[in-house]
Amino acid sequence: MITIIDYDAGNLRSVEKAFLSLGYEVCVSSDPEVIANAERLVLPGVGSFRDAMDSLKSHGLIESIYASIEKKTPFLGICLGMQMMYEFSEEGDAEGLGILKGQIRRFPEDMGLKIPQIGWNSLERKQDSVLLSGLDEEPFVYFVHSYYVDAKEPETVVATTHYGIHPHVLVEKEHIFLTQFHPEKSGEVGLTMLRNFAEFMPEDKK
Repeated sequence: MITIIDYDAGNLRSVEKAFLSLGYEVCVSSDPEVIANAERLVLPGVGSFRDAMDSLKSHGLIESIYASIEKKTPFLGICLGMQMMYEFSEEGDAEGLGILKGQIRRFPEDMGLKIPQIGWNSLERKQDSVLLSGLDEEPFVYFVHSYYVDAKEPETVVATTHYGIHPHVLVEKEHIFLTQFHPEKSGEVGLTMLRNFAEFMPEDKK
């Protein structure tokens, strides 16, 4: 069973439909107990960092997320769901969950590129990856974001992309998987990633 955290995130239903199309059972929940005891957990998200963090707090979900991470539950954070796993965001000068070390920064205005980045871009793979298993070396995925992850644990960065700079857009650390792009909007490539997540089994549970 894949549990999707419901905290009024905009892309929740598209993520749910993607997993359902792959044949997986899905539970959409805002119940802290359900989330703390989930078999697999997905944190989607679009919109404002501060508002999203406030929504997690108002739903009483932050401690449940910490509990799930502590249990080494397979966890997937998508877009804003990725960013909230870090310590701090320049968007709203807001603190995140702090589960990984790093900050969220706004794309520089002097790049001569449109902000937000909207559309397809290729991934630049840096190391072996669970989510990218079975895919080409530089698969194309779909982005919508004005802010990017500046991860402080380089060993966790699986892939970057090129958009004026080289932001960290795919992170994997043990049972934690984070994508700045939207796999649920990335066609067969994205569905392969979601399937890889759904089939992933931590070493201590094999």
